[in-house]
Formats: sequence, structure tokens, C-alpha cells
Amino acid sequence: MKTEDIDKLIAAELKIRPQQVQSAIDLLDAGNTVPFIARYRKEATGSLEDEQLRQLEDRLSYLRNLSKRQAEIVSRIEEQGKLTESLRSAIERATKLQELEDLYLPYKQKKRTRAQMARERGLEPLANAILLQMDTKGTPIQKAAAFIQDEGPVTTAGAALTGAMDIVAETIMEDAQLRKTMRDHLWRTAVIETKASPKAPEEAASVFQMYAAYEEPLAHLPAHRTLAINRGEKLGCLNVTLKTDAEENCRRIYRQVHKRPSIWEDSLQAAIEDGYKRLLFPSLERELRAKLTEEAETQAIHLFGVNLRQLLLQAPLAGHTVMGLDPGYRNGCKMAVVDPTGRVLDYGVLQITQSKKAYDMAKRKVLASIQAHHVTLLSIGNGTASYETEQFAAELIREYRLHDVHYLITNEAGASVYSASKLAKEELPDYDVVIRGAVSIARRVQDPLAELVKIDPQAIGVGQYQHDVNQAELTRTLDATIEAAVNHVGVDLNTASPALLRHVAGINATTAKNIVTYRNENGRFQDRRQLLKVPRLGPAAFTQCAGFLRIHEGASPLDDTPVHPESYEIAKAVLQKLGFSLEDLRDKQKLPLLKMKRDMLKPQDEAHLAHQLGAGVPTVHDILDALVSPGRDPREDLPAPLTRQAIVNLADLKPGTILRGTVRNITDFGAFVDIGLHQDGLIHISELAPRRIKHPLEVVAIGDILKVMVISVDEKRGRIGLSLKQVPKGERS
Repeated sequence: MKTEDIDKLIAAELKIRPQQVQSAIDLLDAGNTVPFIARYRKEATGSLEDEQLRQLEDRLSYLRNLSKRQAEIVSRIEEQGKLTESLRSAIERATKLQELEDLYLPYKQKKRTRAQMARERGLEPLANAILLQMDTKGTPIQKAAAFIQDEGPVTTAGAALTGAMDIVAETIMEDAQLRKTMRDHLWRTAVIETKASPKAPEEAASVFQMYAAYEEPLAHLPAHRTLAINRGEKLGCLNVTLKTDAEENCRRIYRQVHKRPSIWEDSLQAAIEDGYKRLLFPSLERELRAKLTEEAETQAIHLFGVNLRQLLLQAPLAGHTVMGLDPGYRNGCKMAVVDPTGRVLDYGVLQITQSKKAYDMAKRKVLASIQAHHVTLLSIGNGTASYETEQFAAELIREYRLHDVHYLITNEAGASVYSASKLAKEELPDYDVVIRGAVSIARRVQDPLAELVKIDPQAIGVGQYQHDVNQAELTRTLDATIEAAVNHVGVDLNTASPALLRHVAGINATTAKNIVTYRNENGRFQDRRQLLKVPRLGPAAFTQCAGFLRIHEGASPLDDTPVHPESYEIAKAVLQKLGFSLEDLRDKQKLPLLKMKRDMLKPQDEAHLAHQLGAGVPTVHDILDALVSPGRDPREDLPAPLTRQAIVNLADLKPGTILRGTVRNITDFGAFVDIGLHQDGLIHISELAPRRIKHPLEVVAIGDILKVMVISVDEKRGRIGLSLKQVPKGERS
């Protein structure tokens, strides 16, 4: 596939211009990162967004691999002396690896098959006679008798006919067009059937009870059920087969290859039935199951990425002194107090589920810590004993009338992973592993992004079947998601941890550590260009990362904006045109006036300004937006997390009860909502909206605060059914 063909194909798929594709490819090939291109090279790409660029990058990699494979296949078939112009053309036109492999299959080196052995015995001419279907006189046995070898391996006419039919079966079943036709037919008509395995352990089998005797059309099987079935099969709990009408499929193939009446009709039909059963169906079954799995994994990975981005970009509760509570029964509830910068002020272990004496002692200890450190927020992990810890917090607030203290339930997924990690030991060397978990639970409400990037994203638990999908692809997607979120928000160069810095465009783990080491040795960064003094951070890396790093109260107020250093002169000229100076950006009284002038500018004004300055319109537009709010965190526009002062009791939970809750996780089949209990409630997709929706993401996002109605409570199974659509309109706000 030629380069220009790749450009055109990607442009058609993404519905953009070929020039945009070519510019983006040139920038990617030059070593630029996706966040940098999306933010600072809009003129070149026609303002392609981050997600479009990542799709382009993925498709480019696929098509380049396809092109490489095309060249390999052409070369190998040519070596065999079997390459025709029509075959070369078909190979070069292929746009999918599956099409390519179908074309290559008849020429592919494989283990000795029955057909190959028959060819070695000289039976190919007989097979060709069957395939051409020219003979109308005599019988197949009579024709086959001519291939008997007195001293060779073919001693009977029957053996000759059988060998020839083996060649016919393989030839027909390896035809690229036929395979495509049958693959498409099976995808439309086949049914996945699952049955409980008699060998499955009883405990494990109960998890897959739904699939003990289950059928669903292959093409309609949703991603989450595909992955569940795959897991059950892998664990030996399910037997999975593809149901289809084999006789009708053979008749369909016969109609495609039958040319004219001949003496070979019965032989041809028998060869088709044998080839279908022995060669084609097993191969297509594997391919279709693989396709089903690939699509399910793609959907699951995409959903995990969307959920993770929403979680990372939740609004921070900045300015609070937070007490993190990591609940537990046997080892007690771990407590850590951190100031608004995340510095640990106090810590300890509380026993609130043991005895009345220990409970009262814990209450006095927490109250003393709240008063001593002016704690305004309690962050309670949602794990074991979370319900009892929430009861403890609610009672403490009520009893001592702590009107300025609220609590919230925090998703503690990954806290234990972080607390035992090398990074946690480096950050908190003076604290025990159990206390580090409480510190993480406290810090992650102050700045979810800064804290959650320290944790393996697969341990955060927002998605479905994350351990059953392609781990390399999942890791790649999640790394890209974190990179996009970090660069969208921007990073404080003087406070960021190495874990956060390494996700900035152009910075790797080594460079991130070097930045922190330089900061520790030389003090605060005063301007972005100091980065060039950091070991192993050269001009190329500086270009990629500088615009995403912020310096509060630095030498230039532009260092606290998303304006890239390469555009500082343009930014100064823009300010001058609007009647302001660089120092006015530090004046809180002048910023509203600047914003007013910016809001008055129409698109044609921006275009005129850009023309005057010799700059691109997208660049000038972004500079104008950045100048009116230096130091602004884009997460400020998001709703703050839901805090509480009173507890929800399970005993009070009845169908019809309306509660406020926070969306914790989204799957293909619904949304899980924290309503103040240990277990989250589920809003099934059918209960999210009065209209039919394709996916929960159309209605809700992680971090959304909703009013929901309880529609079912199953205490035995620990399941709470919720509805969003049944909440009366007057009570939804």
C-alpha cells in the first residue's frame, strides 16, 4: 500500500482532509507527542483533537504493518513462481489483515496436509477435473482408475478419488472470496451456545449460572457477555460452541462452486461436506470467536479509558485539611490527617468495631485531632467496615455539633497497592504501610489527578473485566488516557511528584526524577526556561513539555498559563493590542476588564488580530483564552464531590426512597452509584432514561451527583437496584 493510499484511507475513515492526515503523520514521525500536536500545532493539522490524533496514530500503525505484510506476502508467493498480476493487484488492494491472510492461505507453508500428500502422489489433475466439472461421460471411479500406480502409493481407483477429493476440499475451503462470504454469513446467522461444564467446581460454577444453558446470536452478543463467557470457558466452568446449520452452509458453498451438470457432482458435494467440517468451519469458528473477543476487548478498554479520564478529572477539594480514614475490622481503622498541601500532620489506628471502651477512646482521639489541626473534611474509604466507620463519623459530627466538618465516601481502590509500592516508600518513608493507605485516601480528594497517577490504573477498578482483556493494549490505552488528562489540566512544576511529571508530554520517568532532584538542589523554578538546565532534558523535550508545566508566581505570568514559550512574543503583542501589559496579568482588578474585552471579540476580530500579528487564528484564539485566567484549573468548572453529615441506614432503605449519590463506575449494562452504604447501588441501563439508549455514557459520567430512587433491595445478595428515570421531575435537582 502506497503512502498516498494510506493518507486517503485514513482521511476517509476519520472524515477529515488528506492534508490534515499528512501534516499529522509528518509531526508524529518527527517525534512530536499527541498532546503537543493537539494543543500547539492546530494550524498544521486543521485543529485535530487529541482523540482524533490517537485514532490516526493507531490506524497509521495498522496500515503500515499491513503494507509491510503485503510486501512480505508478494515476495514469498513470487519465490514460489505463482504470483499473477491479478493476485498481486488483489493483495495490494487489501485494506484488512484478514483479507490479506485469506489471499495468502493457499500459498502459505504449512504442515503436510492430506491434500499435499495427494498432490505428491500425482492426483492434482484428477482434482482439477472435479473442480472444472467438464466430464459428462463415464463415472468418477472410471476416471480415477487412470491414476492407479502399480508400484506406487495409489493402488486403487477409490484411493485415487479420495485423494483428489482431499485436494478439492482444501482448494475450495482456501478460496479467499468463499471464506469471506461464509465468514460474513456465519457472523449474521450463527448462535453462541454455552453449557455448564460437568467438571466445573460447584463454587465457581455458581458465578456463571446465567450461562449454564444459554444461547444468543453471535452478532448481537454485547461486550460484557462475551468477556464473561470467555472467562467462564477459561476457568473450565463453561463449554462454548458456535451453532449453525451445517447442511445449509454446505449447500450454500455447493451453489457457489457448482458450474454445470457433470459426473463429478456427488464427489464435489462430498468434498465440500468434508472440507467444511474438517477445515472451514473450525477455522472460521476460531476467527469469529477471536473477532468477537477483539471487539469486546476494544469496547471494554475504551470504556475503562473513558471512566478513568472522568475519575482523574474530578474536581479537587482544594484548601481542606483532610482526615483520611481507611476502615478495617481486625486491624482497626487507620487514620491520617494531611494539610491542604498533602503534608501529614497526624496519624494513628482507631478501634471502632471492637468494644464500647475502644469506640469511645477512638472518638476522643479523632475529636482532638480535628480540633488541633482544624480538620474540615473526613475522607472515608469504601472498603471493609466502611459502613461502621461512616456511622462513627456521622455520630461524632452530630454529637459534638461539628457544623464545619463534613465527610464523604472515597473510592479506595488501589490505595493498598500504592501503600506497598516503592513510590509510597520513597514519598512516605517515616510511615507504616497501613498509614500510607490512609494518607492516599485523604490526598485523593484534595487532588484526584495528582494522587491517582501514582497507582496502577488497573487497580483503580473503573470498568469491566479489566483482567480479561489484552493487557498490553489496556496498558497503552490507560497510559494515553492519563497522559491526556495530565496535559489537559497542566502540572505545577514546583510541587508535582515524579509520578505526575512523567505523564507530561515529552517527559519520561528518568527526566521526571531529574526535575525533582534539580528542584530540591536549586530551589523553586522561577521560569520555564530553567528546565533546559535539568540533566537529559534537551531542547526537543523542552518544546514538548514546556506548555503543560505551570509556575505560580514566577518571573513571568505567562509561565502560569497554557501559552507555550514559543508564543510569548505573540501573547505580549495580543495584550498590547487590547491595551494591557504583561504585568496586568498579576493584577486581580484588571483581569475582569481583560476578560470583558476578550468576550467582546468576535471570530472575525480574532482573525483580523491574527493577520496583524502574522500568527495562526487557532493560536491567537487559545492565547486569548489563556490570558484572561492565568493559573486557572480547568477542573474548577466541574461539580464538587458530594459530602455528607448524616448516614443512610440499610434498614431505612425501601423501594421508593429517594437519595443523592455519586456515580462510581460505569459498565455497558449500567452505572454503579455510591448512596452512602458499603455496597454501591446499580442503575440498570433500562432505568437510566425514559428513552432507549445504547450506552450509559449517553446519560451519566463518573463523579456525577444524582438523585436516584431505590427500586429493589436484596440484603442476602447485597444488591440494591436504583432508578434515575423514575425520580419525579420535581425532585431531580
